[in-house]
Amino acid sequence: MGLKVVSSAIISLSLFLLLASTAKAQSKGVFDVTKYGADKDITEALTNAWKDACASTNPSKVLIPSGTYSLRKLTLAGPCKAAIELQVDGMLKAPVDPNQFSGGHWVNFEHVDKFTLSGSGTFDGQGKAAWSKSTCQKDKDCDSLPMNLRFDFITNALVRDITTRDSKNFHVNVLGCKNLTFQHFTVSAPGESVNTDGIHVGRSTGIYIIDSKIGTGDDCISVGDGTEELHITGVTCGPGHGISVGSLGKYPNEEPVSGIFVKNCTISDTTNGVRIKSWPALYGGVASNMHFEDIVMNNVQNPVIIDQVYCPWNQCSLKAPSKVKISGVSFKNIRGTSATPVVVQIACSSGFPCEKVELADIKVAYSGPDGPAKSQCSNVKPIISGIMSAPGC
Repeated sequence: MGLKVVSSAIISLSLFLLLASTAKAQSKGVFDVTKYGADKDITEALTNAWKDACASTNPSKVLIPSGTYSLRKLTLAGPCKAAIELQVDGMLKAPVDPNQFSGGHWVNFEHVDKFTLSGSGTFDGQGKAAWSKSTCQKDKDCDSLPMNLRFDFITNALVRDITTRDSKNFHVNVLGCKNLTFQHFTVSAPGESVNTDGIHVGRSTGIYIIDSKIGTGDDCISVGDGTEELHITGVTCGPGHGISVGSLGKYPNEEPVSGIFVKNCTISDTTNGVRIKSWPALYGGVASNMHFEDIVMNNVQNPVIIDQVYCPWNQCSLKAPSKVKISGVSFKNIRGTSATPVVVQIACSSGFPCEKVELADIKVAYSGPDGPAKSQCSNVKPIISGIMSAPGC
């Protein structure tokens, strides 16, 4: 019995020492920016904390504790020697003057594997003054304003619980990324903000946007060329321009779009619901295997739309049809209310008609003076099943 007690005591002591050692190691793995001289301006302290954490051979965390900090333009780059996390619990404020930025971003994460961005904090782009001066709504050659967050060539990553607010341009741009998840992510900007897409994804694979809230002045989520296996689930969108694939066909050598899955989302008080758009006349491309299912529309102006004559502010020629080929698209169980009588509008290219477009159980009501609800289709022969509250296609 005595031997068992001694052995048990040794095991308990060993476990205690192990836990203490682990806790000590974990504490060493936290790089608190306030230990790097962070004051009102956090830029230099964050740069140095990231550099040390990135060089660690053990998993590490850079911590920005609660408080309000100024942050200038910054790039946090890898590759790092182990998994790395940036926990933001404070309010980070960008310079108000766009002229203080020399490029297209405020905070850029690039070439990092096994990365986590977490915390209850906010990236505040302070974009109001920039929106009022922007000419980007009508001038395609306008000066580029900085985006709040860029994720370039990030792999095996998670962004959770973070808020981005009032970006001067897109809130988030995702380029060349693989296996990146946004969870419980919040985008906040007024409906009148200019060119402030919530999350733009391009040339990336395996991107998940789940259980997130996006309200802004442009597309809640926009999908650029080269995007494959994008899963959007449990997102609430509004205000904004809806969830959009495209615009496509504006530039030469665009890569195919494939595997877009939008499910269990709610879209409210937006100019569009779920949309695929391409420019006429310009360049070719392919978009296929795109599915929109179980979507609730609340007072949405264009609930379901494929627009292959997308030409805002007459910035293009309508003399030739779009060269983007769209196929394998389904809209299923779309329900709610429309702000206009045209519930479904599918305007495909006369040069490359849409193929394999399915409409199933479209139950969107319109009760305005221009009723009844209707659908409009051109250059497409959709497969229709279930309830269709707006006839015409």
